[in-house]
Amino acid sequence: MVGTAAEGRGPVRYGPYAPETGLPVLDESAAVLAGASGTATGEPSGGGPGLREAACGYWARRGLHSAPTEVVAASGAQPLLFALLGAYDGDVLMPRPCPAWWAPQARLLGRPAYHVPTPAECGGVPDPVALLETVRRVRTEGGRPRLLLLSVADDPTGTVAPPETVREACEAAVGEGLHIISDETWRDTVHEPRDTVLFSPAEMCPGDVTVISDLVGALTPASWPLAVARFPAGPEGAARRARTLDFLTALGAVVPAPVAAAAAHVLGEPAAVSTRARQANALHARLGEAVHRTVLAAGALARPPQAGRHLYADLGPLRARLAERGVRDSMELEEYLSDRLGTSVPGGHRFGDELGALRVRLSTGPLLGSAAEGQLAALRSDRPLGLPHVEAELRLLERAFQELR
Repeated sequence: MVGTAAEGRGPVRYGPYAPETGLPVLDESAAVLAGASGTATGEPSGGGPGLREAACGYWARRGLHSAPTEVVAASGAQPLLFALLGAYDGDVLMPRPCPAWWAPQARLLGRPAYHVPTPAECGGVPDPVALLETVRRVRTEGGRPRLLLLSVADDPTGTVAPPETVREACEAAVGEGLHIISDETWRDTVHEPRDTVLFSPAEMCPGDVTVISDLVGALTPASWPLAVARFPAGPEGAARRARTLDFLTALGAVVPAPVAAAAAHVLGEPAAVSTRARQANALHARLGEAVHRTVLAAGALARPPQAGRHLYADLGPLRARLAERGVRDSMELEEYLSDRLGTSVPGGHRFGDELGALRVRLSTGPLLGSAAEGQLAALRSDRPLGLPHVEAELRLLERAFQELR
């Protein structure tokens, strides 16, 4: 976690780490970044033509065709979302739970943010009926709901929303005049791509959806912050893009030239990048299954992870045993499990859940350890769970949960 002293435990400062793969930087990508390190000129605000064209190619391979004039890039997902929220105005709706970094952007802009429950089968997308009820309640109270944030492949729950759920939620949102911002950071981390159907809201409602993607989710290391946004075609999308560029320029959220070169390279998805992504997804899928089994064996609850490197555990059934250890809310649960596991285990209050709900987000990355040699050994192994350093981390997790049975 960011900060350890008690006075540093603010709602943002002590929040979860940025997404990390738990793997070393790919040599090929590092070489491209190093090769551009002598560039003296900076990238323009919103990203240069090469970077934006690479982003268009990336999206085109996923069925989302766009032009470079409909794309912007920024030095991280946080300033990019901040600029988008500023460009689109109005109150913001988001699912509960949601990524920990969403709500702070709205708060910094002074925008009201409302959480909407998700359906039982997935996170990331609001329940359509609950969404309509929330919109009408907010309007009755004098609010101006204008934006809906969602993520089809979700952090923190690690689930992928079924296409019919996405369609119903999008139709409800558009019918109420909401613009949709679809965070697709984790779309390339699906564990079983042959068995999991993922549709972008931009495929269903092309004129009403802005897509954002943090490349740190699947393609670049956390030390190279870069995110891209794809706006709808047409005059309204162009106007919102221009307004977003105003915000990014004012923030100075310009992509450094070496990072832009490396990002354009990975967005082109050469063989080495694609192979690393597939291997990483398969590895984290196996780790996620092991963590899920551990959670269920202890009597806690969690949806099986389908994407990304996290799962969301509900320790409500273990409330009595936790109370014996002085744990009565998610803040205390965060401290208890983080101390027991020696790594960040953010509580559900970070993701918009009620403080009294005993929920945490568990990550698979820390199971790989901090040594590059061990991480690569797990990536290349047919039995990564049997490697000594991975097995030791899994045993630590099992002991922490078995104590609560």
